[in-house]
Amino acid sequence: MLASHYYTGKIEAGCDEAGRGCLAGSVYAAAVIFPEDYQNDELNDSKQLTDKRRKQLREIIQRDAVAWAVGIVTPEEIDKINILNASILAMHRALDQLEVRPEVIIVDGNRFKPYRSVVDDQVVNIPYTTIVKGDGKYLSIAAASILAKTYRDDYMDHLAEEYPQYDWLSNKGYPTKKHREAIRQYGITPYHRKTFNMLGDGQLSFDF
Repeated sequence: MLASHYYTGKIEAGCDEAGRGCLAGSVYAAAVIFPEDYQNDELNDSKQLTDKRRKQLREIIQRDAVAWAVGIVTPEEIDKINILNASILAMHRALDQLEVRPEVIIVDGNRFKPYRSVVDDQVVNIPYTTIVKGDGKYLSIAAASILAKTYRDDYMDHLAEEYPQYDWLSNKGYPTKKHREAIRQYGITPYHRKTFNMLGDGQLSFDF
């Protein structure tokens, strides 16, 4: 059973991202605030769930959360600021959209940057804690991982209609053999991350 909260007696937002290791598409992140006594034995790291179950849980999360939001950073932005900064920016953008201001933040992984918010007309850094494998430990991070994953999958399914040859319906932009073979044959699209190693050969994609 996942823990309901890391902090006690605080409005806590859990954050996670999806799509960091992809060759194509935006990186998505989500932020979720649950009631302090919330419990749901079905929630888990999105990678441990089937696509059908993730979609079902997305509806439950959105119904039960005190607040939730999704943030997006585009491939163009990723190429400018790098994927680590883009992943953190996507989480910040999700936090920006929350209808309830968190007092504390917990983040999956081991990297984050201070998030600033206005409290009593003053700009303050919201306390945060990074938690390695947090999506398998805390409900709000698990929920954020599910929202980020499902909304990004929907986005990649839409892009696959425009570029079916890259098999994005199956790989969601990740560097599979079929994806890289399509890049080798057709080149890259406007949705590919140009600073990434497209072919897995240690070279960047500027020759395409």
